[in-house]
Amino acid sequence: MATVLRALADGETRSRRWLYDNVAAEAELTDEERARILKSGQPMYENRIGWATSHLTRIGGLDRPARGQYVITDVGRRLLAEHPDGITERDTFTAAENAGIRNAPPIPRTRARQTAARPALSTDHEAALDPVEQIEIGIARIHDEVSADLLTRLHEREPAFFEQAVLDLLMAMGYGGAEGTATRTQLSNDGGIDGVIDQDALGLSRVYVQAKRYALGASIGRPEIQAFVGALHGNAANQGVYLTTAGFSSGARDYAKGIATRVVLVDGQRLAALMIRYGVGVQVKRTVQIVEIDEDFFD
Repeated sequence: MATVLRALADGETRSRRWLYDNVAAEAELTDEERARILKSGQPMYENRIGWATSHLTRIGGLDRPARGQYVITDVGRRLLAEHPDGITERDTFTAAENAGIRNAPPIPRTRARQTAARPALSTDHEAALDPVEQIEIGIARIHDEVSADLLTRLHEREPAFFEQAVLDLLMAMGYGGAEGTATRTQLSNDGGIDGVIDQDALGLSRVYVQAKRYALGASIGRPEIQAFVGALHGNAANQGVYLTTAGFSSGARDYAKGIATRVVLVDGQRLAALMIRYGVGVQVKRTVQIVEIDEDFFD
């Protein structure tokens, strides 16, 4: 917010597009930082600048003389003068109250009262984020916890359960096609293949699957992947997927990339992420809707 106010300190009315470019330059963002994208598809720095301008407008630090146009106010000048190195939400609420701004957000309650009503932000860094970013960070933390739990539970179950779970995942991802099927091979004498997915009703296109419950911290090496490739050749197959709760060594990954047979390696981290994405082994606990003002309604 301080950087936005500095960019507007000359008193000129500027567009949000102008702010995107000039605030990023004022903050000396690198090309890598500008390239960061939120899951919504919007650049992270644009999202933060947009939130800052919206919030500063709400508390009277900026005025919006026209749609998408912003100009600094006396409240904004005082905020910048008093907090040149950084402005918190609490600073803006206090400034709005002191200036008698109507309809401004109230000053947040004390930490004790706030914690009793809802979880407080844990760090100053989180308090500086766009609320949408806070939601995305929270979801990412939940996914990390669920991912770890998924891998632990998969590792604890019997091999047949894990093999069926990965086949269910691949089918959920669409590899079975409209009329395809997934078949788990016999646990003994499977010839190095744990499952087969027929991608069409006639079985003309097949994906061969290897599923291994290795220890979560283990690393699968090149010999295991070579053995899987040998099993593929034994079935006259040219494509397969090797999924595991563990990881793969650099030698295993390099080998899989360098052979003519198409072999996709899915480690535990990616496996858990795919299960969450395609709803295998997890269920939706809550759906959150995020709304914004419909500018067309007010034109």
